[in-house]
This record gives sequence, structure tokens and C-alpha cells, in this order.
Amino acid sequence: MQKLIIEGERKLGGSIKVHGAKNSALPILAATFLSGKHSVLHNCPRLSDVFAACRILSFLGCRCSREDDTVIIDSSQPTCAEVPDGLMREMRSSIVFLGAILGRLGKCRLSFPGGCELGPRPIDMHLSSLRLMGAQIRESHGVLDCDCSKGLVGTVINLSFPSVGATENIMLAAVLAKGETVIRNAAREPEISDLADYLNACGAKITGQGTGTIRIHGVKALNGAEYTVMPDRIVAATYMGAAAITGSELTLTGVRPSDFDSTTALFEQMGCSVYCYSDKLYISAKKPLKAVKTIRTMPYPGFPTDVQAIAMAVLTQAHGTSVIVENIFESRYKHVDELCRMGADIKAEGRVAIIEGVKRLSGAAVKATDLRGGAALVLAGLAAEGETVISDIKHIDRGYENIESALNSVGARISRVS
Repeated sequence: MQKLIIEGERKLGGSIKVHGAKNSALPILAATFLSGKHSVLHNCPRLSDVFAACRILSFLGCRCSREDDTVIIDSSQPTCAEVPDGLMREMRSSIVFLGAILGRLGKCRLSFPGGCELGPRPIDMHLSSLRLMGAQIRESHGVLDCDCSKGLVGTVINLSFPSVGATENIMLAAVLAKGETVIRNAAREPEISDLADYLNACGAKITGQGTGTIRIHGVKALNGAEYTVMPDRIVAATYMGAAAITGSELTLTGVRPSDFDSTTALFEQMGCSVYCYSDKLYISAKKPLKAVKTIRTMPYPGFPTDVQAIAMAVLTQAHGTSVIVENIFESRYKHVDELCRMGADIKAEGRVAIIEGVKRLSGAAVKATDLRGGAALVLAGLAAEGETVISDIKHIDRGYENIESALNSVGARISRVS
């Protein structure tokens, strides 16, 4: 088991290139199964979740290869329509293969997904939407048996919540379905638009992405495509947090600041200076950080739940009292106890967390409880007095490509040990 050892209280400075978005690469990788041809994906990050998605594609009969940040997929000869339990459990996003496999082969068998334990993330909307399109789905002992031998048929689907996963699964299932599918109250995240743009590059007919209503006109077949995955806005927010919590200056390159306006606004409220350009961002945190009255996580374009833990870590060093209300997931405060081990003053009950800024954090032995909570501990370690040791960093590796190398390149001192 690997650990990260962080020597704290070091100023940062310089430039970090932000890698491709995990939350975009995973559904696009699933979408490559629909094309039946070669696809070339650039800016595809080297993450354990991405490797897991490629293993699923390989099990389904695809040929996958990688060169640097480019992944090449040949999905011309699928060999099965089943994903085994072991592969499904490797990541929560594996459920997105349901729409892709069912849409292309007309049948699918897979188990419920794994991933970070952030409380209930039911897939009811995924299943009910596919049933509206004509799929017959049987659930038994944690396994989903799906069949649409007569083909999926487009329909109007009204989502009760703008679920990213459900929106993606419907889009994947609908591109080869008969007729038009309309998704109302669709998720509006930039990653949804990125998936739609890739599918359109393959010959799909999707409009309305980025709005609350998405229309998909089914086509008979798709081609492969060469496509560049969007930059990771959550990773960008994390490195902004690294600058803020250490009172430093950083430039982030390869980013799209327009994708994370709510995050940029938060750091400005804390007292940071943020300058955005078309493909880069500069942040300076030379002034003492200020508390933020209330942060509420919301569906896009609201404040992202994936940045909640990052914001909490930074706010432990702000002057005053801050409040966070987590509206997306029920159990996304597991990092609180670990931050408190380091001297943070945080009280969490239900969906509300109250953060009292402290003068100093202290290095400690802590455990990454999930992906973003683990990243929050890395930020806390950068600011803490002494040495911080983070275990269970497999969670961090799901969404950050060599996080220690990126931060070391701008002045941090982090080592990975077995």
C-alpha cells in the first residue's frame, strides 16, 4: 500500500499544466464502444479510473492502446455484452457502460457499480429512463439483465433531478435508437457537452447540450473520431486551493476558466486575486484568507460538490467562520475527521458543516476516505506544520495524475512511498 509524505509550510510558485477531465474521459471511453470503428482520444489522463474503463472495453472485445496522453480504441469486433462484477466494482462511473452496450448490442448484463462511498447514489433514474425507451431490465442479486431485442425507441424523458450519470446513459442509449429522444431537466455540466461533442463528431445528431433540454435524433450507425478531452475543472480547482492554502501564486495552463466560474468566484471571496484567460488562469493568495458566509453545492452552474472538500481544507486557514451546505450527496463529510486530526476546527451534522479558521494545522497520519477528500488532505498537508502522512492514496489516484509530481514541480516537497 502506498502513502504520500508531505513536508508542510512551503511556498509554491510556477506553472502547472492541468490534465484531461476524468469525468469527461470516462463517458467518452464508454461512447467509443458505440462507434464500431477506431477512435483516437487526446488529453486522456493517466488515472486508475481511466485504466479501469479501458479494461472494461478490452473485456468487451475492444482493442485499446495508449501513447502518452492519447488512447486509441478499436471497437469493431465486440465479443460479449457482459461486464463482470470485479470490473464494475472498480469505479462508480462504470454504470455508464449500460447505455453504451445496450444501445449497440441490444442486450447487456452487468452488476451494480463500485467507487467512492458518498452515500446513496441510486441508479433508478438510469433504469426507469431506459425502460421508457423500450428496454426490459431485470434486477436480481445485484445483477442487471437488460434486453431490447426490438431496438430502443426515442421518447420524452423528464428527469426528477439533473443527474449527470442518468443524462449520459440516456444520451448513449439514444444515439442509435429509433426516432427522437428528448431529455428534460438534463444535466448541464461541461462534461455533458464534451460527451455530446464527441458523439456528434462520430456522426450522432445531438442538440441542446449545456441546456436543460437535450434532443437526440437517432442515427443508424456511428463512425470513429479523433477528439480531445476537455481539461479537468476539478483538478484546476484543487491546484487553485493549493495556492490559496499556502499563500502562494500559481499559473494553471491548459484550462477553460469559463467552465468553473462558481469556483473562481469562491476564491475571490476568500481574498485571492484570480485572472482568467482563454486557456490559462493565474491565482495569487498573498493576502490573508477571509471566511465565506455560506457555500451551497448545487448542480451546474452552481458550486460543484466535487470542490466542496477542497474548499473546506482551504477555509480551515481563513479568518472567521464559514458554512458549507452539501446538497448533492448525503455522506460527503468523511474527510472532516481527518482534517480535525490535523488541528482543524470543523463541526458537521447532516448536510451542514461549520468551519472555524485556525492559525495553524499540524502534520499527522491521516487516511484518504474518497477521491476529493484525499485531495483535501494533500492541501492541508501543504499548509501544515511538520510532516503529514496520507494513506489509502488509491482514492486520490482515481482522479489526479501524479499529484505529487505536479505539486513538487512548483515547490512542494511530497514523496510517494510503499
